[in-house]
Amino acid sequence: MSVSIEVENVSKVFSMHYHRTLKQLSVGMVKRQETSKTFQALTDVSFTVEQGEAVGLMGLNGSGKSTLLKLINGVMKPDVGTIRTRGRIAGLIATGAGFQPQLSGRDNLFLNAAILGMNEAETKAKFDEIVDFADIGEFLDTPVSHYSSGMYARLGFSIAVHVDADVFLADEVLAVGDRPFKQKCMAKMQEIRSQGTTIFYVSHAAASVESMCDRILVLESGNLNYDSKVVPDGSVQGGIRYLHYDEPETDAGDEVSSGVSARSDAALGADI
Repeated sequence: MSVSIEVENVSKVFSMHYHRTLKQLSVGMVKRQETSKTFQALTDVSFTVEQGEAVGLMGLNGSGKSTLLKLINGVMKPDVGTIRTRGRIAGLIATGAGFQPQLSGRDNLFLNAAILGMNEAETKAKFDEIVDFADIGEFLDTPVSHYSSGMYARLGFSIAVHVDADVFLADEVLAVGDRPFKQKCMAKMQEIRSQGTTIFYVSHAAASVESMCDRILVLESGNLNYDSKVVPDGSVQGGIRYLHYDEPETDAGDEVSSGVSARSDAALGADI
């Protein structure tokens, strides 16, 4: 089986600057204040993903998940190490990324599809499918600046999942949206998976990762600390236990409606 993603000894460092203007920087230097520092987002990360695998990437906030996804997508370059990908890459790294607020949903559909690698003919051929899946109705010709976060999510996800790709990247794609939309998204991602597309899925929702993925990677403070492919007797469930995401989290002020469990919410990508 061919390799879709190969990440070899990858590290990424960001610089954080505390002063925005030259005047602030000068004052800070005179006062001997710290003007900047570096942040190690990823440290010596290595793994491979084979064609057709569905891999879940998990970790606490700030662990480097989104950074790794952007490196794989080619949005950023690693400072150290190499990343190789095979085939066409598509996906949704941020809901509505690339949308222009002043443009209508229709215009943004064509623009975003082009950003994701679709040509005009492909987009026109799939236009009706994308619009039907997004289900934004009469708001298609309304500027997206008037959209709710849920409408942004529906349109952005709909465009992404209709790109014919060899690798599909998804970063918290189900974090926004109502229950029917989340159910439709999960069904669509299962369909993409069944077609043999490689899926690299970032989520905090343990149940959705467990149901969607064959394998799990866990990042902690920029380090790859768990890979179910190399851990003895490793599994998706093992990675979830490693993060303690299998432990129930309750809030005394929360109420669960009749017939609906917190577990089913988790399976649809809700934050619990």
